[in-house]
Amino acid sequence: MSERVDEALAALAAAHGVATWYEDADQRRVEVDRTVVLEVLEQLEVDPGASARRKGLPDTVVVRQGARFRTGRAVVRAEDGTRYAVTDVLPPDLPLGWHVLEAEDREIPLAVTPARLPEVPRAWGWMLQLYALHSRESWGMGDFGDLASFARSAEGAGVILVNPVQAIVPTVPVNRSPYSPSSRRFANPLYIKVTATREFQQAPPDVRDRVLALAPGPLGDLIDYDAVWTAKRAALELLWPGQIRPLQPGLADFATFCALAEIHGGDWREWPLALRRPDSPEVTAARRELAPRIAFHAWLQELCEQQLTSARAAASAMSVGIVHDLPVGVDPGGADAWALQDVFASRVTVGAPPDAFSQQGQDWRLPPWRPDRLAAAGYQPFIEVLRSVLGHADGIRVDHVAGLWRLWWIPPGEPPSRGTYVHYDSEAMLGILALEAHRHNAVVVGEDLGTVQPHVTTTLHERGMLSSAVLYFQRDYRTEGHPFVPLQSWEPHSMASISTHDLPTAAGFLTAENVRVRVELGLVGDVPAEYARVAAERRDLIEFMVKEGVLDSPDASDEDIVVAMHALLTRARSALLLTSPPDALMEHRQPNLPGTVDEYPNWRIPLPVAVEELFSQASVRRVVHALGSGADPA
Repeated sequence: MSERVDEALAALAAAHGVATWYEDADQRRVEVDRTVVLEVLEQLEVDPGASARRKGLPDTVVVRQGARFRTGRAVVRAEDGTRYAVTDVLPPDLPLGWHVLEAEDREIPLAVTPARLPEVPRAWGWMLQLYALHSRESWGMGDFGDLASFARSAEGAGVILVNPVQAIVPTVPVNRSPYSPSSRRFANPLYIKVTATREFQQAPPDVRDRVLALAPGPLGDLIDYDAVWTAKRAALELLWPGQIRPLQPGLADFATFCALAEIHGGDWREWPLALRRPDSPEVTAARRELAPRIAFHAWLQELCEQQLTSARAAASAMSVGIVHDLPVGVDPGGADAWALQDVFASRVTVGAPPDAFSQQGQDWRLPPWRPDRLAAAGYQPFIEVLRSVLGHADGIRVDHVAGLWRLWWIPPGEPPSRGTYVHYDSEAMLGILALEAHRHNAVVVGEDLGTVQPHVTTTLHERGMLSSAVLYFQRDYRTEGHPFVPLQSWEPHSMASISTHDLPTAAGFLTAENVRVRVELGLVGDVPAEYARVAAERRDLIEFMVKEGVLDSPDASDEDIVVAMHALLTRARSALLLTSPPDALMEHRQPNLPGTVDEYPNWRIPLPVAVEELFSQASVRRVVHALGSGADPA
C-alpha cells in the first residue's frame, strides 16, 4: 500500500524540484509514493525536516536578452570588461554572453541568451550511423575519413545528421551503444582513420608496413568492435610521437581515467577504493606514474579533433552542414561519471515511467546530473558537453530533449515503476544551449518523440529550435482511426524523417521485418494481432500516399512505395527532410531493436555497399531525385 505525501513534504520536495505527482501518458494524475519522494530527496542530500523556503538569487542566473529580471542593487561585469550598474532590474541592452553579476555579496555567473535562434534554411539530407558506413580503406567499420568522403559525395544534400561519436571506455569488450558513452565531453577514437593521420603519412616505410599489417580482415556480416579497437590501438601505439605535454584539467582527467581503466577495468566503481576519486592522493601519484599512457590517450583526442574538423570542412558547401547527436547521458562506470561524480547523482539511474509500451517502466542505466550541483557549478559541465559537440559541428541534435526540463529518477534498489520526476531549470538549460549554439552559428534539433509535455515542443519552436517529426507517428491520435496528419499541418520548425535508428527501416516496415524478428526472439505475445496491426499501418500509409498523389497505385512495388515515402516528406512544411542509407538502399534490418542487448545485433549492422558505390545504386538515385526535386526552398 503506497503512502501519500503530506503537505509539508510536498512543499519541501517542490522546493528541490522533486515531483510528488505527475500525469501519465493518458493525462491521468499519478501520486508518487512517499517513500520514493524521501529516497530521491536523500540522493539530493536534503534533510526531510528542513525548511522548504529558498531565498535570494539562484547560483547561476540565465536570462533571455531583453527580459526583465529583478536583481536588486547589483553590478554586472560583462565579458568585454564593461560594467553596468543595476538598481533593481537588469538593463535590457546587456550583450549576449557569459558575464558576472555582483549581488548579495556574491559573484554569480550570469548568462544573457538569445531569445530566438535564426531560421533554419530548408534542406534535405542524410541520417548516418557512422559505424555502418565503410569504404575500401576502412578498418572494419566506418570512420571520420568515411564521413568526410560521404559529405563530399552527397550531391544536393544540405545536412548530415551523425549518430553520437562520443568517447568509449578504451577496454575490451567495447560498449557498442553510441547512446551510453564513457564521456560526452570527448570523442570516440574508434572512428580515427589511422592511415589519414600525419604520423602515418610521415612514418618510415617499415613502420607503415607494420601498421597496415594490423588492419582487420574483410568486413563480415556484422561489425566486430573489439577487433577494430584492438587493431587501431596497436597501430596508433606504433605511430604515437611520445610527447608528453601539459593538459587542460578536463582532458587530463579523461585521459587519466582511460589509463587507469586499462589497468583496473572499465568500471571505476570496481577499482581499488583509493582510485575512485580523481582528487585522491593515489590518483595524483598514478598521474605521474602513468604520464606516458595519459599523454597517449590525450593524443588520440587530438587526432579525433583533427579528423572531425576535416569532416566538417568537407561539408562546408552544404546549407546547414554536419549535425552531431548528443546522447541523454553517460555510462555510470565511465570517465565523466568518475571525473564529475560530485555533479552526478551517482546512485540514481534515469528512465521512463510505466506506459502502454512498457508497463513496468524503463531503466536506461544512466546517472543524472544533480540540478543543485549543476547550478552551483555555473552549469560548466553542461557547457563543456555542448562546446565539445559544437566545436566540430554545424548543429546539434539533443536526444530526449525533454530531459532539459525533467528526468525520471529511479532511486537505488527500486524498479523503474517506483521513481519520480526531478525538475531542472529549463530556462537555464535551454538558454545555455541557445547561447552556445548562437556562438557556434549552429542549428538545434530537439528529439521530442514519445510522451513529451506539449510545452517542451512549443518552447523549442519559440526559441528557434527544431522538433522532430517521424512519418510513422504523424497521425492524429485524438481522432478515431488515427488518420495521418495532413502534410500542410506538419510543424515547419521540425526535422522530418521516415524512421529513426530505433524503428523499422522503410523496407522493413513494408515487410513487417521488425515483427518477424521480435516473434523469433519471443518478444511478441499475440502474434496474429501484431501482424494484423502492422498490416493495417502499412495499408493506412499507402492509402494516404495515393490520396496525396505521390503513389499511383496501392499495388506498387516496395521500391516504388519507399520512393513515394520520400516524395511525401518533401510535401511537408518541415525545415529539414532526412533519409538514411538503409532506407535508400531498401535495407530491411534496423540499426537497433529496443528491448534487446545481445539477442539482436544492435549497432553492428554495416551497410551492404561501400561509400564508393553507395550513390550509384539505382534505389539511392531514385530517392535522391525524389528529395532533391521536391525539397527546394519554398
